[in-house]
Amino acid sequence: MSKMLDMTIGQLLESKAKEIPDNDALVYVDRGLRYSYEQFNEECRRVAKAFIGLGIQQGDHVAIWASNTPEWVTTQFATGKMGAVLVTVNTNYQARELEYLLKQSDSQTLILMESYKGTSYLDIVYEVIPELKTSEKGKLQSETYPFLKNVIVLSEDEYPGMFNWRDVLQYADKVTNHALNERLNELDPEDVINMQYTSGTTGFPKGVMLTHNNLVNTAKHAGEGMRFTHEDRLCIPVPFFHCFGCVLGTLVCVTSGATMVPVQEFDVIDVLTSIEKERCTAIHGVPTMFIAELNHPDYSSFDLTSLRTGIMAGSTCPIEVMKKVSNDMGASELTIVYGQTETSPGITQTRTDDSLDIRVQTVGRAMPHLDVRIVDPVTRTEVPYGVQGEICCRGYNVMKGYYKNPDATNKVVDKEGWLYTGDLAVMDEAGNCTITGRLKDMIIRGGENIYPREVEEFLYTHPALLDVQVIGVPDPKYGEEVMAWVRVKEGLEVEKSELIAFCKGKIAHYKIPRYIEICEEFPMTASGKIQKFKLKEQAIQIMKTL
Repeated sequence: MSKMLDMTIGQLLESKAKEIPDNDALVYVDRGLRYSYEQFNEECRRVAKAFIGLGIQQGDHVAIWASNTPEWVTTQFATGKMGAVLVTVNTNYQARELEYLLKQSDSQTLILMESYKGTSYLDIVYEVIPELKTSEKGKLQSETYPFLKNVIVLSEDEYPGMFNWRDVLQYADKVTNHALNERLNELDPEDVINMQYTSGTTGFPKGVMLTHNNLVNTAKHAGEGMRFTHEDRLCIPVPFFHCFGCVLGTLVCVTSGATMVPVQEFDVIDVLTSIEKERCTAIHGVPTMFIAELNHPDYSSFDLTSLRTGIMAGSTCPIEVMKKVSNDMGASELTIVYGQTETSPGITQTRTDDSLDIRVQTVGRAMPHLDVRIVDPVTRTEVPYGVQGEICCRGYNVMKGYYKNPDATNKVVDKEGWLYTGDLAVMDEAGNCTITGRLKDMIIRGGENIYPREVEEFLYTHPALLDVQVIGVPDPKYGEEVMAWVRVKEGLEVEKSELIAFCKGKIAHYKIPRYIEICEEFPMTASGKIQKFKLKEQAIQIMKTL
C-alpha cells in the first residue's frame, strides 16, 4: 500500500518544482498560457507574497468567486503557501447565497471575476455590500460583514472600492522570499486550508473545513488510483469550486507531477480541442458532460487517441455512457470516484484494472488507508455483505468539521471518527460498493447537489404560498430535475410562471424548479408527516402526460 504524505500544499508544490522544474504544470489552450513547474511555483509564490503584503494573515479566510481561471489555480496554491483558508464560492450563486456565505464564513477577502454566464458579479457585490462603492481599497468597513476588508476583481479595469489583479500583484514587492519561506514553514499539515460550502438536510449551507492533510492525501491516492505519473496530462472541465475540480483535478496533478489543462467554462469544443492539442491522457467529468461530448455533431472530427484514464463522478453514471467513454472515447481505464465534500471528497474508487462490469455497476472499493463499512441506519451496527445500509468511512479524508457548527459536525462524525454519509449502499465480498439510494432527500442534477429544504425555504418567502415541498424527478439529460409542489394561501392566486420568475436572480439557476404543481393538500402519514415518496409517484404519473 502506498505511503501517506505529511506535508502542506505549499511544500508539495515546492518539492515538485525542484523535482521536475521543466515539466508542464499548467496549460490553457485558449489563452496560449503555459507554465512549467518552476514557473508555476514562482507565480504562486508571487501571489502568496502579494497576499501577505495586503495584510492577509495565516488563518484568514479568502473567498474566491470565479470560474476556472488561471488566477483561481494560483490563488489555490498561493493560499496553500501563506496559510490563508481558501473559501470556494459556487459560480452559480446569486445575491442571497453570496450574502449568506460571506457572513457565515467570516471572509476577510473576496476575489471575484466581473461576470459569469450573463450574471454581473459586480452588480451583485455592490448590491450586497453597498458601502463598497465609497470605500478605500482594502479598508472596507461594513457592519454586515465585519471581517471583510479586501475585495479583488480579476480584471485590469478599475472599480470603486476594489483592487484589480494588477494592484494586488504589486504588493508582492513589499515581501521578501525569506518572509514567505518563514510563513510557509510555520504551517502544519493539520491546519485548515480550504472551506467549501455544502447544504445538509437542514438546507442551510455549512462550511466544510478541510486540512492540507485531507486534501494532499486524497489527491495522492486518487492519482494513484488512475496510475498517474508526471507524463500524464489532465483536461479539467469540472468547476474548481467543487472538490472534483480543485482536489481530484488540480491537486491530483501536482501530487503526481502531471500537467493541468483546465477549461475555463465547460464547452464541448473547448474540451475536445484541449484534449487533441495537448494530447491529454486523462479527462474528468460528470455524466452530463460526457454525454454532451459524445453526442456533439463534431465529436468524430477530433483525435482523442491519447486518452487513457480520468474520473467520472458527481452523480450515478449510466452504464451505456461509461461503456462509450471507455470504448469510443478511448479512456479504457476511466475510474469512478464516490464521496462527498466532507470526505475531501474521495471515499471509494474503481481501479484502472477493474473489469468493465465493476467500473459501470459499482463505485469501487475503499481508497488506500481508509476504513469503509455499511451500517444499519438506525442502530449503526455493521451489516453483512450484500445487505443495504448506510455507507460510512473513517480516515485521513474526514473533514475537521463544519465551520462554527459543532452540533452539525457531531451529527455526522461520531466519537470514533466515523463519518456517516447519509447514502445507502451495498458492499460485495471484494469491498466494491453500489450506491442504492439516499437517506437524505438530496437531488443531484447534472452533478450539482440540490437540497430541497434550501429551495423550499426560499419559495416560502413568496407572499402567496402557504406550503412548499420540493422533490427530485427523473430527467434523461441531468439525471434529476427539481419539482416544487405548492399550496396557495386561501383567497390568493399565483401562476407557475410567476413563481419561476420569482426565483430568477435570487437562487442559482440549477436550483430553480423545472416543474411546479399547485395542489390543495400534501399526502400525509397518520402522525402528520408529509410523504414525499407519494409526491414523487404522483409527479412521475404527471410527467408521463407532458
